Formats: sequence, structure tokens, C-alpha cells
Amino acid sequence: MSDLEKNLEKNKATAEAFYDLMFNQCRPAEAIDQFVGDTYIQHNPHVGDGKQAFIDYFERMAAEYPGKRVEVKRAFAEGDHVILHCHQTWPAEEYAGIDIFRFDVAGKIVEHWDVLQLVPPTSKNGNTMF
Repeated sequence: MSDLEKNLEKNKATAEAFYDLMFNQCRPAEAIDQFVGDTYIQHNPHVGDGKQAFIDYFERMAAEYPGKRVEVKRAFAEGDHVILHCHQTWPAEEYAGIDIFRFDVAGKIVEHWDVLQLVPPTSKNGNTMF
């Protein structure tokens, strides 16, 4: 495996570990400390920009929605970006999500985008969203 391939695999593992620690284990401050670089640029319109805004949001989500879970279904890496295709399970709803992370040269997350879609109760096809 080349150094580039190793770096891409490391970034995918970092994105998944970050997501698990902050979302499933409800420890966003630790996730920021371990996996995020000097800055954190947020593009989700429901979450403020920066590290502290991220921590505040996910601490509130942990308190308001105990038992929320995320499962990574697929991970893709190219250049300094990682894309995760995820299944989010909240107490009353489920979402299909795509998260995009940008990494700095040190392998730390510095930017995030996401799109979410509710998983509907029925489908016009026999395929799942995952």
C-alpha cells in the first residue's frame, strides 16, 4: 500500500472515530480535542461555526435525544476529503446522511458539510437508502 493510500485510510478511520465519539458516545469535547485541527469550519446551518459551537450543539443533542445512534455504511476518501454515508437513528426519526470532512496536512478535521434526508416509512422501490 502506498503512502497516499495509507493516508486516505487513516483519514477515513479518523472521520469514523470522530463521528462515533461525538455522536454515539456523546463526548463532543473529547472528539474535538482528539480529531480536530486548529480551526473547525461548519457548514451545517443548524450548528454554529467553530469548535465551541460544535461542542455546545452536540452536548445539547445528547441531553435532548438520549439513545441517538449513527452507523457508517460507507466511507470514501480522496485528497484531503472524506465522505461518510451514514444511517442516523434518533428517538423519533431516522435519517440517511452524507457527511463531508476536510482534513489539514496533519490529518486533523478542519471543515464539515452534511446533507440529511428523513428515511420515509414507505418506498416506491424495494431498495433501502443504504
